[in-house]
Amino acid sequence: MGLAKHSQGSDTPYYDMPEFAHDSVFHGFFGRKGGESQGIYASLNCGPGSNDDPADVAANRAIVSEIVGCDPSRLLSLYQVHGDHCVMVGDVWDADNRPQADAMVTDQPGFALGILTADCAPVLFHGQKEDGAVVIGAAHAGWGGALKGVLGETLMQMIALGATLESIKACVGPCIAQSSYEVGEDFVHAFLKESEENERFFKSAKREGHLMFDLPGYCAFKISQAGVKDVFIRDFDTYSREDDFFSYRRATHREEKDYGRQISVITIKS
Repeated sequence: MGLAKHSQGSDTPYYDMPEFAHDSVFHGFFGRKGGESQGIYASLNCGPGSNDDPADVAANRAIVSEIVGCDPSRLLSLYQVHGDHCVMVGDVWDADNRPQADAMVTDQPGFALGILTADCAPVLFHGQKEDGAVVIGAAHAGWGGALKGVLGETLMQMIALGATLESIKACVGPCIAQSSYEVGEDFVHAFLKESEENERFFKSAKREGHLMFDLPGYCAFKISQAGVKDVFIRDFDTYSREDDFFSYRRATHREEKDYGRQISVITIKS
């Protein structure tokens, strides 16, 4: 399932997926370790939407940029809204003007696509055009965005850039695991309305009237349904692995005032 990795000369770990790797692409799922932030944001909080010190967030994003091999201005992230909108990246933007969207694609080297999460699933994609040129994508898939179709929309935008469907690979990154994701029975209705097959992503919870939802499994299924044959899951539970990952649900259960965001990145090497 891949190994924890460190960049040379850095104490900041990230995780990759060897089966997903491509010679022309960097991909990495960063956790919470190896940054500058303090307190509940310790330490690699990369979320400009958090209430963390903006200078610390900028420093953390610079650390990630160095590992990825891009200028910090080219480590792009979105104003994520749990929707299905996907943008094509052809220029940079700053944190104050980031698009309201939940996915990005590009065929240009030098842009690092960054997805911020704290239990939702980061999903990275790469594929090739007929001439071998690389196309990449990155999506933020909470249950809402996944149900609305953000993963299929990302694939369609990659294909619009010239990627062939048969060449595309996808990797669902660390997110909340089924064993940690308890939901009410009403939660299930929208999924069953989409397809009775979705019942497979729910199992009984210990509490009566509740179920456990398999978010990474559902995301992988949606991608496979769209025709992608190579779909991988980087199977780490953000909720239970407190030392390694931020978690919105864990912070909520503890009634903490805010939470950090980890970043998952993919870029075409220059």
